[in-house]
Amino acid sequence: MNIFKRLLNIGKAEIHSAIEGFEDPIKLTEQGIRDMKEQLAKSVEALAQLKALSIRKKNESETEDQTAKDYYNKAIILVQKAEKGEVEVTEADRLAKEALKKQASSQENALSLKKEHEKLQEECEKMQGNINQLKSSISKWENELKTLKARVQVSEATKDINKKMTQIDTGSTVHMLEKLKDRVMQQEAMAEAYLDIAHAGKSVDEEIDAIVKNGDTEAEDALQKLKESIKKG
Repeated sequence: MNIFKRLLNIGKAEIHSAIEGFEDPIKLTEQGIRDMKEQLAKSVEALAQLKALSIRKKNESETEDQTAKDYYNKAIILVQKAEKGEVEVTEADRLAKEALKKQASSQENALSLKKEHEKLQEECEKMQGNINQLKSSISKWENELKTLKARVQVSEATKDINKKMTQIDTGSTVHMLEKLKDRVMQQEAMAEAYLDIAHAGKSVDEEIDAIVKNGDTEAEDALQKLKESIKKG
């Protein structure tokens, strides 16, 4: 079948080249599977008709067999009646011969119908085998389609990531980071410089008062401890 050859060629193609190609492999595969399912439905319908014909031939063959047996029994009855004197011998013989002729004709028809039935049965078995193979092929290609879709998604995602990576200016990014680092270091140095300026800006009186006030605090603490020890004593 042409569809199998077409799908086989798609399966052998590289994913990237298939995507970039003129025909979309996913759409082609989906169409191929739809075609196979349509063919499967037609084959099943044809098989049903063939089986119906085979059954009909079998039934007709069995009917002819029974008819042959009936004619044979009728011939026997005619001969028996002639022997009993119930029917003239000449008339009985004539009718018995006709019955035997009809018996032979029915047997011949039964044999022909049986052969037709056997031939149709063989064709049914072959068609059933083809249907089973077609079902297997459909299942196989449906699984292949799932894999193909997954691979396409991965390849597309990878392509997008790689494309974005190529658009990133690494040198520019590093340069910006270096500028940011210099700016932070400059701000830290400026803060330290302002602190030094603040300390350097104190007057002599401010320095003296800071030390004196610190001494007063120490004296106040000592006096408080003395008072507490007297109370305890």
